[in-house]
Amino acid sequence: MNSTLSYNLRGLFGNEVFLYISKRVLQGLITLLLASALSFTIIQLAPGNYIDTLRQNPQISPETLEQLSQQFGLDKPAYQQYFRWLWSIIRYGDFGQSFVYQRSVASLLWERMANTLLLAIISLVINWAIALPLGIVAALKQNTKLDQSLRVLSYIGQGFPSFITALALLFFAQSVSPLLPVGDMTSIYFSDLTLVGKILDIGWHMILPVLALSITGFAGLQRLTRGQFLDVLRQDYIRTARAKGLPENRVIYVHALRNAINPLITLLGFEFATLLSGSFITEFFFNWPGLGRLILSAVQSQDLYLIMASLMMGAVMLIIGNLIADLMLKFADPRIRLEDLK
Repeated sequence: MNSTLSYNLRGLFGNEVFLYISKRVLQGLITLLLASALSFTIIQLAPGNYIDTLRQNPQISPETLEQLSQQFGLDKPAYQQYFRWLWSIIRYGDFGQSFVYQRSVASLLWERMANTLLLAIISLVINWAIALPLGIVAALKQNTKLDQSLRVLSYIGQGFPSFITALALLFFAQSVSPLLPVGDMTSIYFSDLTLVGKILDIGWHMILPVLALSITGFAGLQRLTRGQFLDVLRQDYIRTARAKGLPENRVIYVHALRNAINPLITLLGFEFATLLSGSFITEFFFNWPGLGRLILSAVQSQDLYLIMASLMMGAVMLIIGNLIADLMLKFADPRIRLEDLK
């Protein structure tokens, strides 16, 4: 039994994927440590702090300000504040207390994260479900009227900044009011609805924010898919497959798509990394109760630990997104060696 266990452990620790994940996790921890120190330093370079903003309120006494400064550790040097925050995370998993909300930072982020992820994931799924097939069709119908129409559509989608798209959708919602709701993610009678009614109500409120998030992302992904697919279709092995008489569907969806998908998988990893931060403008314009508005409020009020936790959360998502992209590349193309991926 001991020999079997020893063999299994050697197989596990010798596995390429396990070793690669272990290496990336270690690199990620070092990256997070350096990113946290840099972020904390940059935040400290900004003039003033949360207590300085409170001093503008004449109703708050100097004694209260001094008490709050000691409570949040703002009376200590910056390096002591940083190491105190870092040690609290390592020992207790505590990301600190929000100055403004008087609550733990972790509970605040967890409360808003679900709303942001709901918006971002649905937008991501819609983007890929529409952009990938249209990009492939545009490549197969190169230079036809259909291809030209899709290219014009993608140019228009990419040409408008996200805030312009959001504003245009707000004007549209106003013109068709009350058909499409604007603001918050539920109706005032939400608590009185059945479970199905609640789901439909949230979906109704998501229409405009999801559209705002999807338009720009869809346009870019469609163009990238088209360009990548065209490049693969020009390769010699595609001509050889056609010359051998293979069915066109097999040539396109097995040989061509499998080789065109690698850069798109890498892109998917980066999009995963931006799930929590990419909807910032949309949440602001549509008053969606997500992380974007919370972080904006934290920056405006110099809520130090809430800002730090949000920055670290973005860094963690970037590291996880890159790792997932690399593993998906290995799964999609077994010829790829993980140690060759940077």
